[in-house]
Amino acid sequence: MEWLECLNEAVNYIEENLEDELDLDRIAQIACCSPFHFQRMFSYIADVPLSEYIRRRKMTKAALDLQNSTDRIIDIALKYGYESPTAFNRAFQSVHGMAPSAARAKGVTLKAFPPISFKITIKGDTEMNYRIEMKEAFKIVGIKKHYSMSIEESFLNVPVFWQQTVQSGIIAKLCTLMNKEPLGILGVSTCMNGKDFDYYIAVASNQETPKDMVDYIVPESLWAVFECIGAMPVAIQNLQKRIISEWLPNSGYEYANAPDIEVYFDGDQQADNYKCEVWLPIVKK
Repeated sequence: MEWLECLNEAVNYIEENLEDELDLDRIAQIACCSPFHFQRMFSYIADVPLSEYIRRRKMTKAALDLQNSTDRIIDIALKYGYESPTAFNRAFQSVHGMAPSAARAKGVTLKAFPPISFKITIKGDTEMNYRIEMKEAFKIVGIKKHYSMSIEESFLNVPVFWQQTVQSGIIAKLCTLMNKEPLGILGVSTCMNGKDFDYYIAVASNQETPKDMVDYIVPESLWAVFECIGAMPVAIQNLQKRIISEWLPNSGYEYANAPDIEVYFDGDQQADNYKCEVWLPIVKK
């Protein structure tokens, strides 16, 4: 329950500072995790990316200001952090479907997005198989893509990276390098600062890194390793959401400052019985 309280305190901080420049590092600190993990947790639990939630809340309040005050539109835009009228107009239209100037007319229909409040819903109708495993640091070898956009936007592009990698034929070469556990093709998210994002498609290996590849040392950590069964990518997306919203709040653990890892084994990834694993870095509260 302490974990849930921290999450709600982070949301309260966002609400209290919508008119100021929001500090992602501070938000994550309140939630007792890294900016990277906070953004992923928020999107899994709230079913909306953090950046979109903040935009909706700002535009909900901006609409109220437009209808209940005579403040200039440019002043309202500046109030919510939009220095460009064009950017404010675009954000407002994306939420309300009309220009800010039109929102002042009588009888217009606007949208309101209330503040989010998190609570635990006890489900337990479907089991989650997992094990807790301490693992020493290990090297991964493969290819990576660096993203400088938001975490949410980055993850929308990860499937494209996978598709390009499969089509390039590099997976077969990776398999020849694989000689350490976890024995599978790995998807490793290594960004911990919330601002930039590295994603590796790699294998665990102690062999020399080929010149056309890169390597990374996964730090020693305690991991919660979850079994995932089902067709990709829906099965793993659903499991990741359940881990964050159902398992983690009641587990006695919290996110550790280490990468997220997905382990893909050989087999038909579109089959209903396909198996893979999700490795969640954890630390005792």
